[in-house]
Amino acid sequence: MSQADRDRLVALKKARDRKITQRQAAEELRLSERQIRRLLAKLRSEGDRAVIHGLRGRRSNRRIGEEKQQEAIRILKQDRYQGFGPTLASEYLGKKHRIEVSKETVRKWMQEAGLWRAQRQKVEHVHRWRPRRERFGELVQWDTSEHDWLEGRGEKIYLIKMIDDATSRLFARFVRHDSTAENMAVLEQYLGRYGRPLEFYTDKASIFHTTPKKNHPARDQELPPTQIGRALRELGIGWIAAHSPQAKGRVERSFQTAQDRLVKGLRVAGVKTLEQANAYLESEYLPEWNQKFTVVPAGGDDAHRQLGPGHVLEGILCPVENRVIADDYTIRHQGKLYQIAAGQIRPRMRGSAVRVESRRDGTIAARWEERYLDLALCQTTEKASSKPLRRSAPAKPNRSASKSRWMDGFFQRPSPTLRQAIGIANATS
Repeated sequence: MSQADRDRLVALKKARDRKITQRQAAEELRLSERQIRRLLAKLRSEGDRAVIHGLRGRRSNRRIGEEKQQEAIRILKQDRYQGFGPTLASEYLGKKHRIEVSKETVRKWMQEAGLWRAQRQKVEHVHRWRPRRERFGELVQWDTSEHDWLEGRGEKIYLIKMIDDATSRLFARFVRHDSTAENMAVLEQYLGRYGRPLEFYTDKASIFHTTPKKNHPARDQELPPTQIGRALRELGIGWIAAHSPQAKGRVERSFQTAQDRLVKGLRVAGVKTLEQANAYLESEYLPEWNQKFTVVPAGGDDAHRQLGPGHVLEGILCPVENRVIADDYTIRHQGKLYQIAAGQIRPRMRGSAVRVESRRDGTIAARWEERYLDLALCQTTEKASSKPLRRSAPAKPNRSASKSRWMDGFFQRPSPTLRQAIGIANATS
């Protein structure tokens, strides 16, 4: 008998002995007066056992059969389900094997079979939460993770994520490198699907932020933006730098979820290549995430803006450099010489700057005063000189480096007599 049963028994005995009324007993036990009368009748016939439910200790009529439990445990013992928690295991049992059981039932089964052991969570640091933005597209957090997503089944791949701050709506792609070109490609896909958000929230990685050089003469001046920073400016999208991982906690926590759910989903699906991983993302993981983990924003309108006619993504989302037009109306770029078409030459071109775009498809485009130029690659060949090669004269020996020989035979010469030495000394004085 539990303590709650004992407290109930005390109230019922008070009502039986008319120390309190049935209405007072009902208010104390939060039951109806009719139920109190039933319990009093049962107390007179059965004694103290009246407060114990009649089904306690008996097997439930809705209990799941032993065969289904054993089948579920056999499935969860397979290698591809190693490391699954009760929540995710319950979802996969229902989705893949048509075994519909609650996560708490699966938790009990897994604990009995030794497949799961609960761990006590310790609160190490209390972080003050920042409220969500109010509108979809007002702020998007952007980050990359290099986790072992394929668990050694294929090449190393990176996951680039963009998660909306107001709704937690997720957009992600697997790439081979965490480079400027790969991030620009993912950004282009996001812009094509949702439009231009108001701001992106990222860390201070080198592809987003130009790091000032220590003891550099121009360290106090504003540094030029990175290629992604320039592209965001041209698209009219703001950029916010996070000073710590906790500041962009929404995308960091989404990576923790992905390192559990996504890794195991890729394992069950047998994904081994980058293309298969992106196909699984688009068909399985992203729809499931956006269905389960998104929330309704405080503001109903969409803050994304459509791309304008001047937003040529293939010319913005690529490396851009400035070059100077030479006197012969040529441009040098990456060791190659390009000639501007004669029909597009203008008098003020020589010595002016031109924007050169190295587009991701391998082509080169040059824009001068908001107009693209037609370029032709010049075939430059180095001509051999007709003058014969001049032979250098042999180097003269360095006399200063040779050893002096004035001491040779000095000690073999006859020495003067004492009288001759005195005479020499008197003559010199």
